[in-house]
Amino acid sequence: MCFFLNFIHFRPYFYQMSQQNLLTWYHQNKRDLPWRSTRDPYKIWLSEIILQQTRVEQGLNYFLKFVDEFPTVKILAEASQEQILKLWQGLGYYSRARNMHQTAKIIHFDLDGKFPENSSDLQKLKGIGPYTAAAIASFAFNEAAAVLDGNVFRVLSRIFDENTPINSHSGKKLFSNLAQDFLNPLYPALHNQAIMELGALVCKPQNPDCPNCPLQTICLAYQRKTYKNLPVKEKKLKVKSRYLYYMYFEYNGKTLIRKRVSGDIWEGLYDLPCIDSDSLIDEIVIFERISELALNQSKIEKIYALKHQLTHRTLFAEFFKIELNQEILAIQDSFWVDLALLKSFPASRLFEKFQQSINLHHS
Repeated sequence: MCFFLNFIHFRPYFYQMSQQNLLTWYHQNKRDLPWRSTRDPYKIWLSEIILQQTRVEQGLNYFLKFVDEFPTVKILAEASQEQILKLWQGLGYYSRARNMHQTAKIIHFDLDGKFPENSSDLQKLKGIGPYTAAAIASFAFNEAAAVLDGNVFRVLSRIFDENTPINSHSGKKLFSNLAQDFLNPLYPALHNQAIMELGALVCKPQNPDCPNCPLQTICLAYQRKTYKNLPVKEKKLKVKSRYLYYMYFEYNGKTLIRKRVSGDIWEGLYDLPCIDSDSLIDEIVIFERISELALNQSKIEKIYALKHQLTHRTLFAEFFKIELNQEILAIQDSFWVDLALLKSFPASRLFEKFQQSINLHHS
């Protein structure tokens, strides 16, 4: 066994045997997912964008909704950004949806509706990085381009017992080379699907099912009992806090909402006028600021608060209801809308939770 393991990096025979074991396992255990039964680059691209930073269980319903609403790249390109953001609502990382819309326009209007057929050209499109490009190129066009997502990083780090941080520059380059070396050149699409599925179903972050892994015999981390420590990641940047004090004005069945500006979180989505701060503001000060903006209010009260976690931000949100005696001028580029229409505007998960908490979704 030691002799076998020592030569795993250098003997093509061991790769070939392992690749075959992986494909056999995949055919017997793969999940039935709709994007696996097509070579349509549009549907493959759509699934990959949705599944970025999203679990399959959650992303599946979104994929089906998008295919139903936008069955072709032409229809997606001609849709409004608000239509797309509304359908995307709840998935988070909304830049994915905005980039997807821009790329759909380029493909439809500039590329005659045709996707580039290789990973290099695909990466020139907005929102398509090396992983997504390799996935589209291999699944749709059978290019021998290895995918490298979180599942594949984990599988490879354990197979080779490699502790170079996967989120470091050197780590990304190293694992990219390992993935390409290990790729089955005869069946790149199947191999890519199989190794990702292995990471999702067997080589899990916690409690991997090593006894049922088709690559167990070549897995150095399994032999050395180091798999619990892999993969390694560099420490993330410190998560900063942000404090949002929302003003929910109410008058005659209407409220003020605003569209969030570019360059900030939730670009293009809608929420309420807000006092935004990097530090905590005393509640008395908030009441004073609101009173200055709405001199004709009859009542101000805090009605909701929650903590909302983003990747690099912890948001502390508080919502203040202001009942007005008369309609005031719009503030912070906001505008008046009927409460009954509020649910038609695309919104962040945070604002959606607020609406649900006070039953703003009127029928």
